[in-house]
Amino acid sequence: MQKRIAVIYGDGIGREVITQALRILESTADKYGHTFIFEEVLAGGCAIDKCGQCLPQESLEICKQSDSVLLGAVGGPKWDNEPSHNRPEKALLTLRKELGLFANIRPATLLPQLRKASPLKDEILNCGIDFIIVRELIGGAYFGEHKIEQINGEKVATDGMTYSASQIESIAKVAFDIARKRKKQVISVDKANVLSSSRLWREVVESVAKNYPDVQLSHMYVDNAAMQICRAPSQFDVLLTENMFGDILSDEASVITGTIGVIPSASLSLGTLGLYEPIHGSAPDIAGEDKANPIGTILSAAMMLELSFGLTKESEAIQRAVQEALEKGYRTGDMMSEGCTLVGCKQMGDIILESI
Repeated sequence: MQKRIAVIYGDGIGREVITQALRILESTADKYGHTFIFEEVLAGGCAIDKCGQCLPQESLEICKQSDSVLLGAVGGPKWDNEPSHNRPEKALLTLRKELGLFANIRPATLLPQLRKASPLKDEILNCGIDFIIVRELIGGAYFGEHKIEQINGEKVATDGMTYSASQIESIAKVAFDIARKRKKQVISVDKANVLSSSRLWREVVESVAKNYPDVQLSHMYVDNAAMQICRAPSQFDVLLTENMFGDILSDEASVITGTIGVIPSASLSLGTLGLYEPIHGSAPDIAGEDKANPIGTILSAAMMLELSFGLTKESEAIQRAVQEALEKGYRTGDMMSEGCTLVGCKQMGDIILESI
């Protein structure tokens, strides 16, 4: 198999973690007889520095023509004063919209080796953590109308949260399809007691559920969901929600599993094109210090092999290699525990590479 992968190193620790993921992908390709062609493209703060735009048109076109996109992280305080249309994060929003990446998949799984790093009590962890957040990615408040205006002598800001029935239907189908391969349970998260968009969300999700009689559907308000993720995460299997709620809940879910540094994510279109990235952000405070955790990026690459390329055994090989590194007690600083061995970003990549 030959695949072309657009690579966005991005900002902060992006280059460090992506470098390790590419080494893993190259080794996997060699072992299984594939060819991965990597093409670097600019996006985020580094693109602003080099060409004045957070997402140059050339970068967008390369991503569109690729089989998949691997992203490190974008953003940082250096670009806080950029206008809203040219902030590093705007590059991500534009990529999602232009590539049709409407479905974000974020697993929340407690790896047994990282149990001590979780902030939750043992009695909660004993029940296990293994669920997936399915987040709608190109609708809601992040893509609604945004304005600041003068009304009666003072500034008033407005952000519109807009959803169409077809948008909700598309993401709901993704969640139900995933649930069919797991425990056949979907919990849809909304704020239907307050928001009109949530009332439509609930109506459409219930309509979609009729086509999945083997999957159990229930609803939960977002504030309760935030509490339940900390109180009893074992109750969740597939958690379906809109864009902003999903953004918040998925970060919360990542922390209870021990560290945000090991959580991968996939943003998918209706076809096979996907954008894969860790969820930890650019961490400019440790950039260039070899302290970053590359596992989230490496596991994102593993998700890419499975979901976009259909290479299941190759994906599983990478996952096993990560597990072996953790089993041997190697840890980066964000997940360090007593009795383990502290390593840097590159050394963690070396250790995982040995298992590949």
